[in-house]
Amino acid sequence: MPVGTAGTVKAVPQDILETLGAEIILGNTYHLYLRPGHELIRGLGGLHKFISWPRAMLTDSGGFQVFSLAALRKVSDEGVRFRSHLDGSSHLFTPEHSMDVQIALGADIAMAFDECTEYPAERGRAEESLRLTMAWARRSLDHFKAHREEVVWREELGGRTQNLFGIVQGGMYTDLRKACAERLVEMEFDGYAIGGLSVGEPRALTLEMIAEVLPLLPKDKPRYVMGVGYPDEIEQYARMGVDMMDCVLPTRAARHGLLFTSEGRLNIKAKRYAEDQGPPDPECSCAVCRRYSRAYLRHLMQAGESLSATLNTIHNLAYYLGVMERVRQDLKGNA
Repeated sequence: MPVGTAGTVKAVPQDILETLGAEIILGNTYHLYLRPGHELIRGLGGLHKFISWPRAMLTDSGGFQVFSLAALRKVSDEGVRFRSHLDGSSHLFTPEHSMDVQIALGADIAMAFDECTEYPAERGRAEESLRLTMAWARRSLDHFKAHREEVVWREELGGRTQNLFGIVQGGMYTDLRKACAERLVEMEFDGYAIGGLSVGEPRALTLEMIAEVLPLLPKDKPRYVMGVGYPDEIEQYARMGVDMMDCVLPTRAARHGLLFTSEGRLNIKAKRYAEDQGPPDPECSCAVCRRYSRAYLRHLMQAGESLSATLNTIHNLAYYLGVMERVRQDLKGNA
């Protein structure tokens, strides 16, 4: 899923996302709550209508963003009180409030409010985080079921219903992860995510956590690993049985001049590309590779032109989505 934090996948218009084949994008509950506000978006017909995106959408719970505000937050059983990174104003996110915001936004998939564990974390810290996550998962699910019909359904989207996914936490302790997964499955969410990864742990540890948890999650419901990763990683996880992934990497890297290609990672800012008339990726058929040269993309970066971010991002998204399409076709062929 391309990440559209504030109601936009940075630098790329929605019609181009459709052309690239993006079937679902991610929006950020924390950021949209702060600006422009979930009630404003509800009043304008929901997030799909507000950003003019007719395809599927997922909103995260805000838990990870609150986790990242370590110096600006206080965690309790009730929820998380934090100060806005925009203006310092005080806010309280509880599981119920997170559900209310996501219901107002009206995304197809909402996420239970969770408590993300940093890396490294002592076992006691991971156990306390897991205790909060499990309590908040129950509260999220109960509140969601009681209020889900309040969402602004879109007639043009067939009035499809909103779904809620639970999130497996537990730090880097396999027994805690397994216990969390088993208890979440008992609650019967619409799908399940593995969260709290890509927070600084070694890649081998990420892989171990996924491998331990994935078999415990129902195969007939979506299984989602949050916040990963490089192209070879997402391919590996997809072949393990992961159905959904998201990551800011293809868009963020693009804005810094890092392109993902069939020949490996390419730093388009490098001087050696100043006179290179070849496409960014000779194996890629995206609109950028069909039309523009490495020399031109380097020039745009050097000149600070905003078009640079757009073209680089289009290519990286095309590459990522292409990887996923290839994996899907391979899996179909082996079925």
